[in-house]
Amino acid sequence: MADKKDRDITTPKSSGFFQSISINIQLVIRLMLDSRVNIFLKFIPFVSVFYFLFPDLLPGPIDDAVIMGVSFYLFIELCPPEIVEEHMRELTRTIEGESRDVNVQIDDEEVVDAEYREM
Repeated sequence: MADKKDRDITTPKSSGFFQSISINIQLVIRLMLDSRVNIFLKFIPFVSVFYFLFPDLLPGPIDDAVIMGVSFYLFIELCPPEIVEEHMRELTRTIEGESRDVNVQIDDEEVVDAEYREM
């Protein structure tokens, strides 16, 4: 398995808590639909969602959200890294849009010079 610092692709560093949860859920859905991911790995999130819907099957004080979070994390970590990176690039590109492009040049014609006055 790859070194942990080389594989830290689960969420962008600048995202907030809810945005990172959203990205991870979208990533799990994309990986579940990807035919390159092993069919047996796809049972991990499926079983956790099943447990979330029917929590009385296993006794104990384990929180349903913790089970889902751990299983989603485990699923992402066990998927092939190149597939996870591909989907992660697509997800972060659609969320961040073009605002993260550092090579954008602003023309002087686009800048509006104005004065601020408090009323």
